[in-house]
Amino acid sequence: KTAYEISLGLVGSEMCIRDSVKAANENKPLVVDFSVLEKFSWEMAETLLNDPDFFLDIAQEASEQIELPSSVKIRFFNLPELTNIRDLRASHIKKFICVEGVVKKASEIRPEIEEIIWECPQCGDRISKPREGTYIGRPSSCECGNRKGFIEVDRKLVDTRWIVVEEPFELTEGDRPSQITVLLKEDLVSPEGRRMTDPGNRLKITGILRDVPKGKIYSAKLDFFIEANYVEPTETEWHAIEITKEDEELIKKLAKDKKIYDYLVDSLAPSLYGLREIKESIILQLFGGVPRSLSDGTYIRGDIHILLIGDPSSGKSQLLKLVPEIVPRGRYVSGKGVTGAGLTATVTRDEQFMGGWVLEAGALVLANKGLLSVDEFEKMSQEDQVAMHEALEQGTISIAKASIVATLPAKTSVLAGGNPKFSRFDPYLPIAKQITIPETLLSRFDLKFALRDQPHVETDKLVVDHMLKTREDENFEGAKPKLDPKFIRKYIAYAREHCKPKLTEEAGKILKNFYIKMRKKAQSGGAIPITLRQFEALIRLAEASAKIQLQDKVRKEDAQRAIRLMKYSLHQLGFDPETGEIDIDRTEGGVSSSERSRIRIILDIINELSQKRKEILIEDIRKRAKEEGIEDVDEVIEKLKAQGLLFEPSPGYVQKV
Repeated sequence: KTAYEISLGLVGSEMCIRDSVKAANENKPLVVDFSVLEKFSWEMAETLLNDPDFFLDIAQEASEQIELPSSVKIRFFNLPELTNIRDLRASHIKKFICVEGVVKKASEIRPEIEEIIWECPQCGDRISKPREGTYIGRPSSCECGNRKGFIEVDRKLVDTRWIVVEEPFELTEGDRPSQITVLLKEDLVSPEGRRMTDPGNRLKITGILRDVPKGKIYSAKLDFFIEANYVEPTETEWHAIEITKEDEELIKKLAKDKKIYDYLVDSLAPSLYGLREIKESIILQLFGGVPRSLSDGTYIRGDIHILLIGDPSSGKSQLLKLVPEIVPRGRYVSGKGVTGAGLTATVTRDEQFMGGWVLEAGALVLANKGLLSVDEFEKMSQEDQVAMHEALEQGTISIAKASIVATLPAKTSVLAGGNPKFSRFDPYLPIAKQITIPETLLSRFDLKFALRDQPHVETDKLVVDHMLKTREDENFEGAKPKLDPKFIRKYIAYAREHCKPKLTEEAGKILKNFYIKMRKKAQSGGAIPITLRQFEALIRLAEASAKIQLQDKVRKEDAQRAIRLMKYSLHQLGFDPETGEIDIDRTEGGVSSSERSRIRIILDIINELSQKRKEILIEDIRKRAKEEGIEDVDEVIEKLKAQGLLFEPSPGYVQKV
């Protein structure tokens, strides 16, 4: 049989005709599983892999012999072998291959010339000149011998989009991820195709590897690009996760069980002993609150952000590494290697494929509707931390660079971890003095925890026993997740899709009473223990708690769970040992209440001494402050100088501004 007859046999089979008619009616391509082609004819399957241009031409020609409402494109998926982007070589050129990767940047959809029809001015013959790679040339000569004056009479245009695909995180092995440019055209750039190929999506792409000269047409240096035949997402978003009827029944059954919270906590990093409140908070973060757009246009986020500050060897990095694996579009980045552009977005120039300036998405955009883990958070530069402000509160990234002005979606939950400046956490120092994170950014984290490594014989014994059992016995029950991570992913997807719990009057009253009671302590001029930002966080945590049990209303127990976790967080970082009270300024990096009172006393001393002479001896201030019971005078003076209230006219003296 000829190749054409075999193709006609495949396309003309009853199953293929039925699918072709359906595809033509819906104006979609005919998608063929490669394994079906292989069963039908292994020779044709080999031809597709080794000479795809020839095969696709005859398959297309054969499909046109069938009476259909409109012509259909033939696309193939499920190739037997996946090729790593870094392994592409000259031997792969003009072969049919399959690669997997994450879309790093994408161009706009624009028309490109596929073919130009030229007319010879002498004999009137028409010459078709198809595109070769990214170039299209004029005919060199006509059959009549004419070599000049060819007139362009027609052209075939096609909608195209260029994307750059980067190797997935798990394949990079510590190197820079390899990239390849991909050309998408025709139905692959439909509205659905565009959404699928936006930056951040993980795709499996089948197509023909083409070579193109680097720079000049006759350059000896070549570059690769893939002319895509079929594109399928491999990492689906929450709403696209497949949940079977059996899964749904099990989810509903578990949701009714009061122990579901314990099951979920025991399934998150069970090899790490303890940290139950922190694990519970992360579970609530995965489920998330309910985002709301108010009638006046105000957007209230549903994403929960958590910050972990901890001593070395407290298990932070393990948690930060594990959590993104549970969620779709989860990403992990580490502090020193992160820049503002790498987190938010940047603009790069690519003349060869993209035709100018192109927007390149950063980690927060790539993890949109997912979760971003940022390890070594305090090692990021101040400018890069500032770039996160908008994303953490509004859920967007605004960029105005080169000729591009855009707002990108970044509805991302952030789980950040960092180490204190002095290697170990000091409960007597406010958090701002221990980590280099701006106060404005600190306040955007709903919950902040300190993972402290405190010697305690009984606890240390339990931790070591747990570690030894996990190493000695592979089947140790205590180190096995109670629920499979894949099932947890389905559970979260189902809850996010089907549950939008509303705050009840009863739950609202509990949260309100807690907030008012905490604030009442500061009425007489004491430390402020809680602000409206924490109140909003309480609502989000209570909504996430209700989602876990698939409730449509936030109940009393959900509000109590949110309060318990908030108290735990506030007590860890907001407790002021000097006053014995919780002070929100200690957790958010402001000036604590006890420090404010020290500043006030020293200012009064300076005011009193400045009435006698303008220049005040620092030693006199120290003596007077010691009488008032204040020791760290120099620190307060430095702070006042930094604020512009004092200056040093000569060594050892200060003067009021």
